[in-house]
Amino acid sequence: MLNYLITGISLGSVYAIIALGYTMVYGIAKMLNFAHGDVIMIGGYAAFCAGAYMGWPTPCAILFSVFVCTVLGMMIEKLAYKPLRNATSLAVLITAIGVSYFLQNMALLIWTSNPKSFPNMVSFIPSINLGSVTISSTTIATIAASVIIMIALTLFTEKTKMGKAMRAVSEDKGAAQLMGINVNATISVTFAIGSGLAAIAGVLLCSAYPTLVPTTGSLPGIKAFTAAVLGGIGSIPGAMLGGILLGLLETFAKAYISTQLSDAIVFGALIVVLIVRPTGLLGKKITEKV
Repeated sequence: MLNYLITGISLGSVYAIIALGYTMVYGIAKMLNFAHGDVIMIGGYAAFCAGAYMGWPTPCAILFSVFVCTVLGMMIEKLAYKPLRNATSLAVLITAIGVSYFLQNMALLIWTSNPKSFPNMVSFIPSINLGSVTISSTTIATIAASVIIMIALTLFTEKTKMGKAMRAVSEDKGAAQLMGINVNATISVTFAIGSGLAAIAGVLLCSAYPTLVPTTGSLPGIKAFTAAVLGGIGSIPGAMLGGILLGLLETFAKAYISTQLSDAIVFGALIVVLIVRPTGLLGKKITEKV
């Protein structure tokens, strides 16, 4: 029981880090970046290449992965999403799906479909023994990273000048621009932060499940989006809560019900929550004047 609980929190922490990237982009730019899961995959490959091919030490490989994904996120925003700033949601959604397939096929051409054996990049952290249960280094690193990132993002959005600009853009882009805020730069920074988080999530995900292929980020990306919606998309604590709950639900469903039905149970739980509370667990109701 305790083992499943720890595994669920660890898996949920990965979902939470990915969901934080989703919720940042949606909360500020009101865009659903469905290519986010594939940025996770690129982050995994970047860290793998830096460590396996270039022989860089683990901290440098992780920083390189964050740098690559940050630049990639800003390029995606500038080339694919910025021209659609005033377009319909459907146009943005179709573009996001196109970017997702582009990244997957680019990875397929560069690294082929052969799975890479990803090393544990957080093995320097000692494991902890709790009786018969061992908490691995990956679990410790994942849980610690998710908590630190959530606290850092909360402080960033509430205390810094850029964070306040992000909140202003989230409320009203037009009014924010009239107040002298550079809306385009603010959205670019948001994509950069979200993509940097995707790199960290990619390293942690591949360290826990050490097989890297061009579709590695697809299903975790969808589940993390589910977590963001479950917690209340646009809410940083909501993304964290949704990720943890989703990880626990998936782990216990696999352990006690069925490994084949676990995904159906997870998405079914989302439907139930949205029927009862359409804005998610911590989402705020938005009143529109007509």
